[in-house]
Amino acid sequence: MALIAPRVTAGLPAGEARSLTRALEDSNDITVFVDGTVHRLPGQARDAVVDLLARLGRGETVTVSSVEEMLTTSQAAELAGISHTYLRNMTDRGEIPVEYRGSHRRIRTADIMTWLGKQKLAEQKRKHEKDAGEHAGTAG
Repeated sequence: MALIAPRVTAGLPAGEARSLTRALEDSNDITVFVDGTVHRLPGQARDAVVDLLARLGRGETVTVSSVEEMLTTSQAAELAGISHTYLRNMTDRGEIPVEYRGSHRRIRTADIMTWLGKQKLAEQKRKHEKDAGEHAGTAG
């Protein structure tokens, strides 16, 4: 999963900033129009948009970016269908990249998914080689 580069937007000119600030005062209803269709934002999205607009209204420069999900080793092991100990050993050997937050290991979801994809390909290759070997044995 590739992350989209952060988008930096300069603060609004003073007049537009004041106008936006007035519009946001005492407002909890943020409605978005996409291709002429009205969409009412759910709570979390509304809060994020209001925060973004409030910052722009104060004339602040704003950066919007994605945050890649990081998993604990327990979460990553569960996702991969392997034991926590086996996963820790793989991170120790460098088979799966790991980042440390203090003494705690964190693993990117994308890295676990990549590892799972490699495991699946390796299994398919083994099965294909086994089938080819059996076929060669019966053909002779």
